[in-house]
Amino acid sequence: MAKGKTVNLDEKLDNLVRRREELTQLMSGKNVTNPEEFVSLSKEYAELTPVVECIEELRALQNEIADLGGIIADKHIDQDMRDLAEEEMFISRSRLPEIGKKLNILLLPKDLADEKNAILEVRAGTGGEEAALFAADLFRMYQRYSERHGWKFEAMQLSDTGIGGLKEGVAEISGKGVFARLKFESGVHRVQRIPDTESGGRIHTSAATVAVMPEAEEVDVVVEEKDLRIDTFRSQGAGGQHVNTTDSAIRITHLPTGIVVSQQDEKSQHKNRAKAMKVLRARIYEAERVALAEERAKTRKNQVGTGDRSERIRTYNFPQGRVTDHRIGLTLHKLDKIIEGGALDEVVDALTADDQATLLAELSEK
Repeated sequence: MAKGKTVNLDEKLDNLVRRREELTQLMSGKNVTNPEEFVSLSKEYAELTPVVECIEELRALQNEIADLGGIIADKHIDQDMRDLAEEEMFISRSRLPEIGKKLNILLLPKDLADEKNAILEVRAGTGGEEAALFAADLFRMYQRYSERHGWKFEAMQLSDTGIGGLKEGVAEISGKGVFARLKFESGVHRVQRIPDTESGGRIHTSAATVAVMPEAEEVDVVVEEKDLRIDTFRSQGAGGQHVNTTDSAIRITHLPTGIVVSQQDEKSQHKNRAKAMKVLRARIYEAERVALAEERAKTRKNQVGTGDRSERIRTYNFPQGRVTDHRIGLTLHKLDKIIEGGALDEVVDALTADDQATLLAELSEK
């Protein structure tokens, strides 16, 4: 049975290598005259390249091990040479598991949403003003994290408390692999710290909700006009400031799902509608992704991370300077660096590695 699996894998690897060779020929010739087709081929080539390079690295190592085995088995070769070959064989064999794991990860089914931009939503939860202050901290954390990765972070909607807190913040984050890096951030984030207004030094616990959704294109989610109820109203500003004199604010209700999106940051009703539709499509797309993930989890009887927002996923303990991600039991005593966006990659990398390990385990069971 194991032999059959090996043959199938070798055939699959051969097909991937051949496909990249075909793409090279297609793009170097004059066969492709359509710019869109060329872009599509280029994208496929870019995705295949790290896989093929890993295949070539693995096969070169396997050939090297076979050659060394021949030297070791040849009694006519000098003993010193054979001893040296045995040492090299040990080193080469020790590299096999690492390269094999790397290749397995590259061969894992891709989440089609990974390369998409993302819509980030941060909302204050339980805890009053302290929760709103924490929500503002998280919103800034993701903004700084985006800047470190060279992504574009554009605030779409901000509802502040007037004293530094944030009731709700929505942003569009654009760049390479945004959703792949941020998709595990969805959930309830809890904070434990002593508020500035607390004279007794007591630690308060509050929470904020984070939702990260892949930005959906019109081709991803088809929204029929007949399925929308659109209401307009006058924007509400803090303390009477920045209030539009026209009914430019907009509320869109998607009747089939009941999803409601409001947008009032722009003075133009047209711009508010465009932003609201972007968020609406993202929410519908994410709801479909979550439903599909849950269905798959039921069929394989192994619950995978679905970004369920009802789950408490992480705690930020300020007195102890630590951050704990409860899903994987990871604790880092780098709270300041994480909240500044600098060390957040350590958490993201660990979550990504855990997700890959889960997928690899599932594939091995099939």
